[in-house]
Amino acid sequence: MSRLRTVLCGTRFGQTYLAALGGLPAEFELVGLLGNRGARSVSTAERAGVPLWTDVEDVPGDVDVACVVIRSSSMGGPGSELARALLSRGVHVLQEQPIHHVDLMESFKTAREHGVQYRMSNLYAQLPAVRTWAAAAREVIAQQCPVYLDAACAVQVSFPLLHVLGQALGSVRPWRFSVAGTSGPFSLVTGEIGGVPLTLRVQNEIAAEDPDNHMHLLTRATLGFEGGGLALHDAHGPVSWTPRLHIPHSVRGAFDFSAPDAVHLSGPCTAFLDETPPSYRHFLAEVLPSAIGRDLLALREAVLDPASASRPEPYHLALCRMWQDLTTELDYPKPLDAPGHRPMRVPGPGDA
Repeated sequence: MSRLRTVLCGTRFGQTYLAALGGLPAEFELVGLLGNRGARSVSTAERAGVPLWTDVEDVPGDVDVACVVIRSSSMGGPGSELARALLSRGVHVLQEQPIHHVDLMESFKTAREHGVQYRMSNLYAQLPAVRTWAAAAREVIAQQCPVYLDAACAVQVSFPLLHVLGQALGSVRPWRFSVAGTSGPFSLVTGEIGGVPLTLRVQNEIAAEDPDNHMHLLTRATLGFEGGGLALHDAHGPVSWTPRLHIPHSVRGAFDFSAPDAVHLSGPCTAFLDETPPSYRHFLAEVLPSAIGRDLLALREAVLDPASASRPEPYHLALCRMWQDLTTELDYPKPLDAPGHRPMRVPGPGDA
């Protein structure tokens, strides 16, 4: 089983999974697509050079893994039912988030009954900038307790944001959410995550005809400490550390910046912990597939060596319950009649 025979279910966001599988040719062999007979599914299967199946029963018995990239029941789709049908046929499954916690429990149960692996995928937690931010957060938390969490996201990626915050804090319990009002396109949420006071802005709007666009941001977070703030500016970075300004007595009293108590003022006001953020083209074409690849490799490790594989089930169940609490508090997104895309060039000094 050096190469796991894999079927891809879904060809919308599944395009990114297709690129991820293409980047791991020694580990996975794409043997077919499972979907409808729509134009996108047909053309994707032709481009990939694999058959298109329209029913679970059509999937050959020698398939090892299925990537289910179809909306789950919590999003009004059949993804969770499809995942369990594949698990019942002895196929290991990687299913894209978000997933209702009841569906997640049922899928874990079905996987155990049939002796196969089932994982929830969340590429955001695998992004380089997110990993850098979360690792830095854990390093600072070992020295100081966080005193606030300030975050923002589009509602489409509210689940990934919660996952990202959980990675950084090491725990999501206890959590609490309360909508405090609205300001422009954002719903204002207060509460706590992992016991840390939270202020969260959610763009709770969706353009029904174009739900993947018109987001003012993806995921943004600042974890604050007595010593400063650690900021993830968006899913693609950058990550920065801004020390809290403290003006010592020597500066206030004598404007003496050479005094011992003013040494800390010589450091940068803001330090960046990662590389320059990528272009959106590179982010979509390279960074996202690579992040999915990390989830794929984790599933492969669990398939080949179940005894030593990590077991994220309790944490993922907690995330799904927390996301359900948040979306219930937010209520349904507002319909957005979005205008056409109007690209803007980066403003320069000469534009002032």
